[in-house]
Amino acid sequence: MDNLEEKTIHSEEIFSGKVVRLELQEVELPNGKKAKREIIKHPGAVAIIAITDENKIIMVEQYRKALERTIVEIPAGKLEKGEDPAECALRELEEETSYVCECLELLTSFYTSPGFADEIIHVYLAKGLSKKENSAELDEDEFVNIEELTLEEAIQYMKDQKIYDAKTIYAVQYLQLQEALAK
Repeated sequence: MDNLEEKTIHSEEIFSGKVVRLELQEVELPNGKKAKREIIKHPGAVAIIAITDENKIIMVEQYRKALERTIVEIPAGKLEKGEDPAECALRELEEETSYVCECLELLTSFYTSPGFADEIIHVYLAKGLSKKENSAELDEDEFVNIEELTLEEAIQYMKDQKIYDAKTIYAVQYLQLQEALAK
């Protein structure tokens, strides 16, 4: 592995925003040459595969400015500094969907775009859902529509490119695999 490591020589913060920081790094490559790397620093996130007692997947439709369109996703959100991912998952589930859960299980964690970003996303499975009357509110700049989809509907949404992001595609494929293994 050491023969692949890039050693940071210099790092300069180019931008620091509400969600991400951008660093320009000069690195020494394994062959001794130098290169520049643009690195996005992100605090990490959670995503929740929330399944109702009727075996429906709770999804949120929201506008994604970077894509200039709406897509349907599993509930998700950014970690606050020092926040426990499981606590964040519970908070985001309630804020985005008004659901709370009896059972929350960490399924996996993965890096979203390791070629240029350090964002890690922790994916949880939530079961034993119930709707909370006076739930936490969405962030003031967040607007969503709630959808409850069967697995078959979610697969069709993927074909129709209504579901079009990696974490939600992972969620649908995870549920497909679980269904296949149960047979």
